[in-house]
Amino acid sequence: MRVEDAAFDSVYTSLSKREAEVMDLIATGHSNGQIAQRLFLSEKTVKNHVNRIYAKLGVDSRPTAIGLWLSRAPDN
Repeated sequence: MRVEDAAFDSVYTSLSKREAEVMDLIATGHSNGQIAQRLFLSEKTVKNHVNRIYAKLGVDSRPTAIGLWLSRAPDN
C-alpha cells in the first residue's frame, strides 16, 4: 500500500456513515436536492454534509471529490 493510499484510507474511515452515504450518491451523479429527497433530509443538511466531506477529503469541488472517491474507494 502506498502512503497516499494509506492516507486516503484514513480519511475514508473518518467519514461518518451518513457522509459516506452522501458521497456515494454524489459520485453516482445525484444533486444535493436529489440526495435530500432520497435520504429524507433538508437540502441545507445535505450542503452541510458536503462541506464536511470536502474538508475531510481535502478538496474544493464536486468533480475533484468524485474523482478521488471513485479512484480510491475500497471496493474498487
